[in-house]
Amino acid sequence: METAKIFLRKKIGPRIAEGHPWIYNNEIGDEDGSYESGDIVDVFTSTGSFIGKGYINPVSQIKIRLLSRVQEDVIDYNFLYNRILSAWHYRLKLGYNNNCRVVFGESDELPGLVIDKINDFIIIQTLTLGMDIRKADILAIIRDIFAPKGIYERNDVYVRELEGLPLIKGVVYGEIESEIMLEENGLKFFVDIIEGQKTGYFLDHYENRVSIERVVKDAHVLDAFSYTGTFSIYAAKFGARSVLGLDLSEKAIEIAKRNAVLNGFDNICKFEQLNAFDVLKSWSRDGRKFDTIILDPPPFTKNRSNIQKALTGYKEINLRAMKLIENGGFIITTCCTNLISTEAFIGIIQEAARDAKKKVKQISLQSQSADHPILWTVPEMHYLKFLIISVQ
Repeated sequence: METAKIFLRKKIGPRIAEGHPWIYNNEIGDEDGSYESGDIVDVFTSTGSFIGKGYINPVSQIKIRLLSRVQEDVIDYNFLYNRILSAWHYRLKLGYNNNCRVVFGESDELPGLVIDKINDFIIIQTLTLGMDIRKADILAIIRDIFAPKGIYERNDVYVRELEGLPLIKGVVYGEIESEIMLEENGLKFFVDIIEGQKTGYFLDHYENRVSIERVVKDAHVLDAFSYTGTFSIYAAKFGARSVLGLDLSEKAIEIAKRNAVLNGFDNICKFEQLNAFDVLKSWSRDGRKFDTIILDPPPFTKNRSNIQKALTGYKEINLRAMKLIENGGFIITTCCTNLISTEAFIGIIQEAARDAKKKVKQISLQSQSADHPILWTVPEMHYLKFLIISVQ
C-alpha cells in the first residue's frame, strides 16, 4: 500500500519546520491516501514541500509524531535498531554504562519510547500507539543490543489513555526480580521496578544527588518527600550530622529504612511516615529548625488546567521550608513538570521568600541528568528544575 500523504495547513507557526516532531489535529489540512492508526505517513507543507515522516493516530490530539526528516528513510526494524543503538552510544560516550535512561523519547528522535537500564534489567514504556504496535521489534532490538536478564514494561502511565491504549504492566521477556539492588557512587539502594514510582528509581537526579555535598556537611537535614531515601543517604555520605526523611508512603519509608541500614547510615538517617504538607506547616509554627531542607515532591499537576493549583503547592512548601530553616541555611528545591517553566518556578520561590521575609541567594540551578537530554526544539523535554539556595 502506498504511503499516505498528509498536508499541513497554510498558516501554522514555525515550530514544526524548526524541528518539533508533534503535529496536532488542527495543523493538518488535506490528506491523500488511506492509512490505519499507527501507520507511517509522509508529511508535506501546504505547497507540497516534504517535511518528514512519522506515525499517525487520529484518536490522539497529537495526530502525527515525526520520526525522520529524510524522505528516503524507511521506518522499519533496521531504522529503529539504528536509532536505539545511537542513543545507547550517546550514553556510553558520556560515561553511562549502567543505571541510566537509554532512550528518552523525542530527545532521541523516538517519540513515545522510553527505555531504562538498571543492572541487567530493562524497563520500557511505549507511550504512544505508534510505538506500541512496534513493541515486538523494539523488544527484539533490546535483546540483541543489551542481552538483558529480563524486560519489564511499565505501561501503567495515564498518557497512554490519550492514545486510546490500555494501562498495563508486566514481564515481557525473561525474568524480573521483585527487588533489585542498584549501586551508585559507592552507595547501594533497593529498587522496586514493578511498583516503584516512574520506572522504579529517579535516574534523572543522578548529577543532582552528587551536587548536594556542598550544603549538607555537618548539617541537620530535613528530607521532605523522601521516597526511598536516596537524597537522605547521599546527605549522610557527605557528612550530615542527622537526616530526617518524611514520606506519606508506608512502603517507601520501609525501603528507605532498609537503604539506610544497607549503607551503614541508620544511626544518622531516620524516616517517618508523615504528610510533609501538614508537618511543614505545623513545625514552622512550633519553631523547629533545620540547617538544610530538601524538597523533592512529586509533580503537582499533569495537565495545564491545574497549573495554578500546582504553583500554589510549590509556593506553600517552599514558604514553610523558609520558616523552618536556620539563618544562613540551605534549601534544595525541585519541580518535575514541564508544564511549569524554570522562570515560573524561580518566580514562585521569590514570592515565597517575600512572604517569609527572607533573602535568598542562588547557589546552583540544574536540570535532569545528561542521560535525559534536552532537545531545544522540543521544550517539553526540559521538565526537571533543581535549585539550591541559601536563606537569610
